[in-house]
Amino acid sequence: MASEGFHTDGLPARSACGKRFAIVRTDWNNNITDRLSSSARAALLEYGAGEADIFETTVPGAFELIFAAGSLARRGCYDAVIAIGCVVRGGTPHFDYICQGVTQGLAQINAESVTPVVFGVLTVNNYAQAEARCGGTEGDKGREFALTAIKMAQFVSQIGQ
Repeated sequence: MASEGFHTDGLPARSACGKRFAIVRTDWNNNITDRLSSSARAALLEYGAGEADIFETTVPGAFELIFAAGSLARRGCYDAVIAIGCVVRGGTPHFDYICQGVTQGLAQINAESVTPVVFGVLTVNNYAQAEARCGGTEGDKGREFALTAIKMAQFVSQIGQ
C-alpha cells in the first residue's frame, strides 16, 4: 500500500468496505476462470470487502453468463457483478458467435440495470494467451476485474442510484 491509506493504483485501502459483490464464472475453461475468480476475490478482500459480502457462483459456459449476470444485477442486492469467462478460438466460427453474443448480452444488461456488470471474459486465440492474463506477462485480469467493480460501485454511490 502507498501512504495515507491508498493503494498504488489510487484506490483507497478500504474502498470496497460495506459494498456487496457477486462473481459469476464459467465452468468451461475452469483452469483459467478459477484463477481469475480467485484473484478477483483476493482483490475485493484486500480492498476491504468482507467474506460475507462476496457471493460466488458458476455457470456452464460463457453464453450462460448473460442470464446469470442479468439475474444477479436485477436482484438489486449487489453493488457490482463480475462476469468471468474464457473463450478460446477454435477451428470453427463458434468462437465468433459466442464472443459476439456474450459481449452484446452483457452490454445490454449494463445499459438497462442500475447494477454495473464487469465484462471479465477473456477472448483469446490460445491457452498461452489466457495463461499470460492470469498473473503472467499480460497482467492479472482477475484483479483488474475486481478493481473495475469497486470503481463502478463507487460511481453508483456517487450518483445516488
